[in-house]
Amino acid sequence: MPFSSKPGPAGRPIVLIGPMAVGKSAIGQQLAHQLGVPFVDTDAVIVAGHGSISDIFAGRGERAFREIEARTVAEVVEAADNTVSVISLGGGAVLDSGTQQVIRRCTVVYLECDTQTVAGRIARNSGRPLLAGDAMGRWTAMFATRKPVYERLADITLDVRQGSVSELGGRLEAALREYAAAQQEVEL
Repeated sequence: MPFSSKPGPAGRPIVLIGPMAVGKSAIGQQLAHQLGVPFVDTDAVIVAGHGSISDIFAGRGERAFREIEARTVAEVVEAADNTVSVISLGGGAVLDSGTQQVIRRCTVVYLECDTQTVAGRIARNSGRPLLAGDAMGRWTAMFATRKPVYERLADITLDVRQGSVSELGGRLEAALREYAAAQQEVEL
């Protein structure tokens, strides 16, 4: 039986938000596998259609990237409307007011973490254009700015500081089911 994250026969897309390197793609793939639904990583869609994110930043700038990102998120959410799928967004996608409006039609999950959780991942991946130079210092500053936005948009917050991807996927599935049940009780 397909999972419905919200009341109604078709369900709604599940959108994962949070800072870069928190594990949105890995946890999103795991959750989609568990639920037997499609997974879409908007960063991967951008790369497939426009080339590497680093190249977009270098050649066209952050503003052009953010415009591409906002269009991509809108297209992916529109394509998934009224169906259950798992969609992961880039860390800064939620800064766009249009994107904030678009994802209101979805169940939004904020993957919460801290600096220690992502430090090793960031050290291993130097291809993130916004982290050039002092990667952890820049990540910390961006996170401080974005955290209130993540918290405001989230229907569900999942602490991902501990646990394997499989365990986190299981915890997220349980949280989604609890949320869906609570929403149904409110609507009765």
